[in-house]
Amino acid sequence: MIKRDIMCDFEHRPGVKEATLVVRNLRLTGVDNQNLETLKTDIVKSFGIDDVTYNEKSEVIYLTYDASHINLEGIEAVIRKHGANIHNDWWTHVKESYYQFVDKNIKDNANHQPHSCHKPPPGSKIS
Repeated sequence: MIKRDIMCDFEHRPGVKEATLVVRNLRLTGVDNQNLETLKTDIVKSFGIDDVTYNEKSEVIYLTYDASHINLEGIEAVIRKHGANIHNDWWTHVKESYYQFVDKNIKDNANHQPHSCHKPPPGSKIS
């Protein structure tokens, strides 16, 4: 018997689909013992979030979420609400821009209605 190591949607939080799951990591500033737990708790409450961890030593937040339901801009708003912010260095901004671009494409593709060449055009009458 061949064991397959494939994840499915049942191994994630409700609303999170494997096909649109993304993993992001960004350096933060302004995170301390007072705001860390409330920040993580508020992010986890957002629909579409699968997992949130924070490495205090490297000051990096690791996010796993369904990009068809939530995007990085919404998560960043929660981060800023708690007095923290995205680190202001070149590499973090490059990654942030790339993540936003990919998230938008995933959301657009998830909402796209496929076109079929085998259907008659709308409004045409088949006799």
